[in-house]
Amino acid sequence: MGGYQPYGYGGGYHPPAFPVVRLRGLPFNCTDIDIFKFFAGLDIVDVLLVNKNGRFSGEAFVVFAGSMQVEFALQRDRQNMGRRYVEVFRCKRQDYYHAVAAEVNYEGIYDSDFHGSPPPSRAKRFSDKDQMEYTEILKLRGLPFSVKESEIIEFFGDFKIIEGRIHIACRPDGKATGEAYVEFASVDEAKRAMCKDKMTIGSRYVELFPSTPDEARRAKSRSRQ
Repeated sequence: MGGYQPYGYGGGYHPPAFPVVRLRGLPFNCTDIDIFKFFAGLDIVDVLLVNKNGRFSGEAFVVFAGSMQVEFALQRDRQNMGRRYVEVFRCKRQDYYHAVAAEVNYEGIYDSDFHGSPPPSRAKRFSDKDQMEYTEILKLRGLPFSVKESEIIEFFGDFKIIEGRIHIACRPDGKATGEAYVEFASVDEAKRAMCKDKMTIGSRYVELFPSTPDEARRAKSRSRQ
């Protein structure tokens, strides 16, 4: 990692801004494919459609391959998607991670502990992955939509994955979501594999998050619906 500090706290070093934008005013039937079309020609790494109480809120976060892509994306502010004009504006890495945390929370990881959104302290843990609770399972986001299981095995070549325990998440229509769940031989092995966070598969850099067996099971059942 070469001493990379994600937030530049407590020092003069400030790395390049995380390449993410926020969208507002999206049609309620919007899919990530519509967002790919809206930003045609730009290299998108991840799309997170923001749900509130299980319903799409009309907002989304889009992560790009670099800061120049963000500048081009901002030029599409107030362009139309269908009959609605869409706002595109800058936001912070923390905003994106908090949205990911809220989404994971809704999917049920903390159902027994909390109702509704996690308290800020809980959500904040998602922006500092070292502090998160680990199981043997990691979640991958931002994968190429054409990714194959063999590419994921190669990506984690130095780590022991349990055979047959890679699940590439799909929508009910069979299209890949860009997410996958991988089960490792132990919790420690999963922690060690986090060093692959932000490394690339193909032309896309992949984000890793600690996950749980329950979240992986839910994703698998959604894929089958």
